[in-house]
Amino acid sequence: MSAGRPLPVEDTHCIQNPAVDQRSCVHLSATPESAVSPYACQRRTTLENHNKIFTEALEVLALNSEFSGNQGSCLGFRRAASVLKSLPAALRSPEEALRLPCLGDNSRAVLEEICECGSSSRVEEIQNDQRYRTMKLFCSVFGVGPKTAESWFCRGLKTFEQVLTEPSIRLNRMQTAGFLFYEDISVPVSRAEAAALKMMMEEALLFINPSATVTITGGFRRGKEFGHDVDFIIKAPEGQEDRILPAVIKRFKSQNVLLYSDFQKSTFDLRQLPNHRFEAMDRFSKCFLLVKLQMQESRTGRNWRAVRVDLVAPPLERFPYALLGWTGSTLFERDLRRFARLERGKLLDNHTLYDKTTVTLYHTLHYHSILFYAILLYIVQYNIVLFYTIHNSVICNCIRYCSDSVLFYAIQRNGII
Repeated sequence: MSAGRPLPVEDTHCIQNPAVDQRSCVHLSATPESAVSPYACQRRTTLENHNKIFTEALEVLALNSEFSGNQGSCLGFRRAASVLKSLPAALRSPEEALRLPCLGDNSRAVLEEICECGSSSRVEEIQNDQRYRTMKLFCSVFGVGPKTAESWFCRGLKTFEQVLTEPSIRLNRMQTAGFLFYEDISVPVSRAEAAALKMMMEEALLFINPSATVTITGGFRRGKEFGHDVDFIIKAPEGQEDRILPAVIKRFKSQNVLLYSDFQKSTFDLRQLPNHRFEAMDRFSKCFLLVKLQMQESRTGRNWRAVRVDLVAPPLERFPYALLGWTGSTLFERDLRRFARLERGKLLDNHTLYDKTTVTLYHTLHYHSILFYAILLYIVQYNIVLFYTIHNSVICNCIRYCSDSVLFYAIQRNGII
């Protein structure tokens, strides 16, 4: 206080708790129960999965539940897999899973069987099931969801050839493009290819509106090396967001790089905020594209391959919320909103942040400010007080973006010091 500014944090200022120092955590047994949060947005998850044998089995169960229309069971298995992915070491026994959150009886039974037998009979039965394999095959096509796949399977169809030769089936534009470019789309997109697509987007925006900028989101923003598509969010000048995506589509058509486009106009209405329901997709202008990515050589004999690209253009004042919403995975975003609602008394989605207590809609220019207001994670660890990067850099280490005084105030406000 006498210095008039935050002072450097020294060891004497910090809570000493060696039990939670995960630098020396070799086994899960050294990690206290409280270190694993039931919320995905409050867990540090590295790109290295130490429990792949368990998470792959749980994801099979989750996908099978999704195909059966059992969303509750699907969400439960996905949450269990997410918890295991966040662990700093592999599970050594079923007993270690007893104190982990989000692992129900079904998930624990699968883990126990894998620990004892090396595999799960239930998972193997699902993987050998004709319906599951057919549904998974059909759903791998761009534009085909579980309901469409189910209807095709109920007609006795089991292969792509049977679908394409069935006279009673009329494919829509998206499904037609999905089958036409299936070989290209089924190959994961690399980080280098995502960077090349970003350059294409920047060139298009420079031609359309030099004031507009583009930011890569999704898995690549979280640090992944590969993804099934590339997501971009466009920051357009105020009032121009509704015109920017049609202009991008027109530009790509003139360059002969556009293979397919599905433009969806904005249905965003400020009067409908806040939204009390969870919606994975927002109401901003967006489009789903298939574009040509130039390559030196291709398995198809072409000098390009088809790549999926998703674009969203929110209003300027909603950009921080959209950026946060398009960065995390579906489960991460769901838990982000759940944490804000249950632990902070606020409603958060891709459009706004609403305080139910003070009846306030927050206005912010930076997406990290949303976290200061609502669901900021502070961790007292490594003998320092720090604002930690969450979920593969989804928060992008926000210390870089705020002044020391703001950070110090936020830490005080959250009861760390």
